[in-house]
Amino acid sequence: PCEVSWRIDIVSRIDPLAALQPLLPELAARAAEMEEVRRLPADLAQKIAATGVFRMVTPKVFGGLESSPREMVEVTEAAARANASAGWCMMIAATTAINAAYMDAEFASAIYGDPMAITGGVFAPMGRAEVAGDLCRVSGRWSWASGSANCHWLVGGAVLLADGKPLLDAAGAPRHRMMLMPASAVSLHDTWHAAGLKGTGSGDMSVTDLEVPIARSVSLVSDTPRALGPLYRFPAFGLLAVGVAAVAAGNARAALDAAAAAVRGRRAMGSGRSQAERATVQASLAMAEAELGAARAGLLAAIDRAWVEAERGPISLAARAHLRIAATHLVRRAADVCRSAYDLGGGAALYLESPLQRRFRDAHAMTQHIMVQPAIFELGGRVLLDLPTDSSML
Repeated sequence: PCEVSWRIDIVSRIDPLAALQPLLPELAARAAEMEEVRRLPADLAQKIAATGVFRMVTPKVFGGLESSPREMVEVTEAAARANASAGWCMMIAATTAINAAYMDAEFASAIYGDPMAITGGVFAPMGRAEVAGDLCRVSGRWSWASGSANCHWLVGGAVLLADGKPLLDAAGAPRHRMMLMPASAVSLHDTWHAAGLKGTGSGDMSVTDLEVPIARSVSLVSDTPRALGPLYRFPAFGLLAVGVAAVAAGNARAALDAAAAAVRGRRAMGSGRSQAERATVQASLAMAEAELGAARAGLLAAIDRAWVEAERGPISLAARAHLRIAATHLVRRAADVCRSAYDLGGGAALYLESPLQRRFRDAHAMTQHIMVQPAIFELGGRVLLDLPTDSSML
């Protein structure tokens, strides 16, 4: 008990943004390397883990930080501004740790008590889990396992079965849970040949007939968090959407910085003036700046509203809907901003050495994440119109 209390006291005083700051130049400098190897290098993963930022969502009782969502946005933005793929891997590892708040304490402590532990995986129920008493026999293959090569534990969503038939919930839908599996028991497949976020190593993973204790599984839909505090009253899917939006915002910020640098240094054809002196360039940059700033402000306002409610008790359905709408809006506007920045870069932006083409690709890869797809607007709109809504994913 003394050792645990000491660790909590030390870790909880970490300023994650200040801890990450010295590492940002290296993250930026190794962006091309990450694209080449298509993953977060192991030494970088260890350096990030040592800053404590992977533990922003981990409960304090397990030595985590329990950072506020606003703080998580600031830290994730900073990482993504340096290197979007690194920021993405950091965000996935951090948000996956919310499982510790829902899990049996014995198993959660064994996994998340290690300050250097890295977890990741896939929520989607692409696997199956045959239930036999206190154990599940899990098989499946999951796509988009970001950062999986550096993880010690991996999560895979699985439909629960009994005698080969799906177990159903009260509404008649198949029940599913996320199974936490030791990385040593999971096969990783080199399938990540993608246009954007190339450095995230988001390949496939699979297991066959792996025994997992049911107490080492989590349902973010039907389970109630065991950990107390406002962070765990915050909607889990909303927190993930906020993380995606934070990566998008940091990436777009870097794209605008790169575009401004490009036009300052480029001369207009047939003119001695820089491109920066052209009115159309000035207006385009200013409009992109306004678009990003407004969308980011909207997300922070939605976070603040939900956080105030979380500090008092449960978060209202309206606040949860506004949070998801704002996160989705920011991700999609950030992609538009990166397109504007790419256009400002001119023909030079086409070349691989230009950061603008990478920012453009990364931004549009983010728009494909299920937490921020256009269907979220329909879901949020139903809430705004007081229509019957399945809010389990809000």
